[in-house]
Order: sequence, then structure tokens, then C-alpha cells
Amino acid sequence: MSEFTIYGRPGCGYCYMAQRALESAGHEYQYIDMYREGLSKEDLAERLGKPIRTVPQIVHGDKYIGGFMELRSYLPSL
Repeated sequence: MSEFTIYGRPGCGYCYMAQRALESAGHEYQYIDMYREGLSKEDLAERLGKPIRTVPQIVHGDKYIGGFMELRSYLPSL
């Protein structure tokens, strides 16, 4: 299946934990720093088609996963 994409911000503990969880499970991912890319929550909401309140926001291929807690629930099903 496709790699994961994590949209996050610097200093975000949950973004860091999502990256570590994917690495521990042996999954490849792309981390997109929203500040560096100039993405606002509104930009991300438009891109994902969902309202965004927090980061990280995680996608697996074309499938929207959600945040870190949703990722933790999703990983065992792979």
C-alpha cells in the first residue's frame, strides 16, 4: 500500500509520536511541515476535504486516517 503522509507543525509532540509509531511499525512516511510549506489549517482542510482543528493530520495513500490516536488504532489493522 502507499506510504503515509503526516501533516504537522514544529514542536508538536503528537506529530513526533506519529512519526515514531510509523518508524517502529516499519512504515514509510512523508512528513510535511505546515509552517515550512506555508499551509494553514484552512489550506489543509481544503486539501483533505475535512475540517482541521489539530495536528498531526495523517493520510495513508488516499485514505484519511485522522490524528495520532486514530493512527494508533489503525496500525494494528495493517
